[in-house]
Amino acid sequence: MFAPNPQYPPRNLRSLRSGFSLVELMVVIVILGMLAGLVTVSVRSYLINAKQNVARVDISKLTQAIDTFYTTFNRIPTNEEGLEVLTKKSEQFTEGIIPKLRLDPWGHPFEYVVPGRSQQFDIISYGADHREGGTGADKDIRSDEIE
Repeated sequence: MFAPNPQYPPRNLRSLRSGFSLVELMVVIVILGMLAGLVTVSVRSYLINAKQNVARVDISKLTQAIDTFYTTFNRIPTNEEGLEVLTKKSEQFTEGIIPKLRLDPWGHPFEYVVPGRSQQFDIISYGADHREGGTGADKDIRSDEIE
């Protein structure tokens, strides 16, 4: 009488494959989680390197500002004056040598030490943990180590 239409299989066959099984969904979720973990780990190292490079550039700019201070006033700032003296207005610098002091990329102030380890002064960022020493993101960045 009626010939079966391959476009419309009988109702009981259609209901057997109407969606994904729980096992298939779990496998896809696990694979996506593993890929997200790999991407996160590789991107994290780039972010750490970028922050450390920003700290190096900022320290280099502060070192240049201290060199300008030395050229103008024939001395370097004392520990008591700190880096804040570079922002003070004077006859020679109506806006200060630098407009304002920036924080390091981890949100901490740069440390200024007179005398330095191997120079007249050191400018230091203590890294993410803001403690002396460390590796990775916690590594200290010092003015005497910057070329």
